[in-house]
Amino acid sequence: MQEVLPGVFHWTALHPRIHIEVSSYWLEDTGVLIDPLLPTPEGLEWFADRTLTPVAILLSNRHHYREADRFAERFGCTAYCNRTGLHEFSEGEPVLGFDIGDPLPGGAVAQEIGAICPDDTALHLPHKHALVLADGVVKGGPYAQDGPLGFVPDSLMDDPPATKRGLLAACACLLEELDFSHVLLAHGGPVIGNGRERLEELVDAGGRTGFAM
Repeated sequence: MQEVLPGVFHWTALHPRIHIEVSSYWLEDTGVLIDPLLPTPEGLEWFADRTLTPVAILLSNRHHYREADRFAERFGCTAYCNRTGLHEFSEGEPVLGFDIGDPLPGGAVAQEIGAICPDDTALHLPHKHALVLADGVVKGGPYAQDGPLGFVPDSLMDDPPATKRGLLAACACLLEELDFSHVLLAHGGPVIGNGRERLEELVDAGGRTGFAM
């Protein structure tokens, strides 16, 4: 568990289904979790001891529900997912839908990515000068190291050429329309200080694959 920006905590945990390390985030000043798995060894008790316990969970896409149910059961918080992904939650999960452009808990604003799946969403955190990215952009290289930003392998895309064109266009729009310095990735560690420049470099390069499988 590391405070990577004032009031923004990052941790990694092994995803129980895909068996790779993934990133989760906690916005301390607003009690908001993003794409949470339980941190080890801290567990739920770490959050129970905070001045403000979890009040909401933001999902950057429907696949990132992860262990949100554990937090919802303990703290009574609701998760929020792009409305186009709500079909994933058919067993009474406490998930509400949002639309692109909606203001969300924690001061986040939903921004469109799509391309890799309809509900893949960027979460802009203006007060943190940060942008959360789901599966559209990942960081390559050994997990904890500073690998390049890129796209997932072609094998994880339904139509790789079209998906990459869509991702490049979406990233270009984010760079044009939003003010941010940091990029908080769901797959790969956060890029603090030069996240905008790193995303610009990816777009200028015409895209690339971030890691091999």
